[in-house]
Amino acid sequence: MVQQLLFRSKEMRGDDPSDRALHYNHQSQHLKSETVVTVRRRLAPTVGRQFGLPTYLGSRIPLISLIQTLAVAEYLNFRHAANRLGVSQSSVSTRIKALEEDLGILLFERRHRGVRLTEAGRSFVAEVAAGIEHLDHAVKTAGAISTGTIGRLCIGLHTSIAAGLLADLRRKYREKYPDIELVIAEGRSDDTIRQVREGALDIAFVLGPVNTPDCNSRQIWTEAFVIAAPTSHQLAMADRVLWQDLASDAFLVSQSGAGPQIQDHIVRRIAEQGKTPNIRRFDVGRDTLMHMIADGEGITLTTEAATYVPFSGVAFRLLADETERARFSAVWSPHNRSPALMNFLDLADEMGKSAKHT
Repeated sequence: MVQQLLFRSKEMRGDDPSDRALHYNHQSQHLKSETVVTVRRRLAPTVGRQFGLPTYLGSRIPLISLIQTLAVAEYLNFRHAANRLGVSQSSVSTRIKALEEDLGILLFERRHRGVRLTEAGRSFVAEVAAGIEHLDHAVKTAGAISTGTIGRLCIGLHTSIAAGLLADLRRKYREKYPDIELVIAEGRSDDTIRQVREGALDIAFVLGPVNTPDCNSRQIWTEAFVIAAPTSHQLAMADRVLWQDLASDAFLVSQSGAGPQIQDHIVRRIAEQGKTPNIRRFDVGRDTLMHMIADGEGITLTTEAATYVPFSGVAFRLLADETERARFSAVWSPHNRSPALMNFLDLADEMGKSAKHT
């Protein structure tokens, strides 16, 4: 099949070969004659009458015949075109004559020192050149998609990408693969995993254990748990913060993103202190939740990445007796063979491993 077919599409005017800027790869002689293109265009009866009755094309034309036609149109000489293609002159002449008979159109006027395009031939060659250019683009595009250098990748997130490993991952991936469109969707972990199953998302990043037998999953990185409290809260000035210090506080938890996983961790830790947690759930995003905390409405549990973006009126403190780290995993469908996804996972693994050693 064609490795490359490079054409500069200019309308062919006059008989000056310099106006005929149709360029092709010298390997075109390797095209197999059985490679064909089905031409569906209905030829105008007035054109068909050059050979008598109106003609309608329903045959299958070898692609190599079109390539050779373009070569002759460029050089306006069968011998020169044949030399450029590395085939015999008789082969080119025979193929083009057969093509003209199939089309019912005279493409070239034969002369002693070459050929000249007919008006119909000039129109035909311009259309074929554009078609071959589209074919070349399709081949290159398909090749680029198959290697993951262009395309689209849909990512489901549980939180903001303002900072942290996710933000760095997204930034580095865009630098490495600038022609991949990254589509970001935020939502609850359950919702993003469902969208992965349905094929609406290529990958989702979730907090906490992943129990999805029908999906692939892999832990990518971990972060420390931290408490976000108003700067006026006594916790903001304490030397050490322990879970027992939080038992009487009101925890504000978002219903979206990683909120359900955060709530489960709070319930477990406060229960270990022999208390029942005071949890207030809100259908809001991170920024609104932080504003509520800054206003003194309560505290919340979050992860280390949140501390990279300072928020006025909010203090972040590590928990001295927290024995676990927040675990973040990637979830994707085993049926998704997207090269862009595989490249993204490879980069995520690489960055996750680097983060463990820093």
